[in-house]
Amino acid sequence: MRTAVDSSVLLDVLSAEPRFASASERALREAGRKGALLACPIVWAEVQSHFARPEEMRAAMGGAGIVFDPFDEACAALAGRIWADYRRAGGSRQHLIADFLVGAHAQVRGGGRLLSRDRGFYRRYFAQVAVTA
Repeated sequence: MRTAVDSSVLLDVLSAEPRFASASERALREAGRKGALLACPIVWAEVQSHFARPEEMRAAMGGAGIVFDPFDEACAALAGRIWADYRRAGGSRQHLIADFLVGAHAQVRGGGRLLSRDRGFYRRYFAQVAVTA
């Protein structure tokens, strides 16, 4: 089983966010017991900002069992199609293409599973993805 991880969950844990850190840590541990944990390039970049050096982040991610997993053409195509639908339907600039790439990565490469606190957004635009946090 593979599960994609959103930056919201990782940053909760790394920053010891008072309201969400415990739940996010439990969700990560549970998903890790079931299989591989993946971070797409956008999540990797967002989380990198929390560390002074890339090797510190690689060590932390490796220790948590999270691996870097790049996008492929299927991810890009799916994200582009859903983002275009969102914009045509009057979607605001609140959600940028990066959000859609994270969701597409979860659907295509993450086994249809995503750990995220932004459940409403991902459930609405990526109905085939099981979103938990």
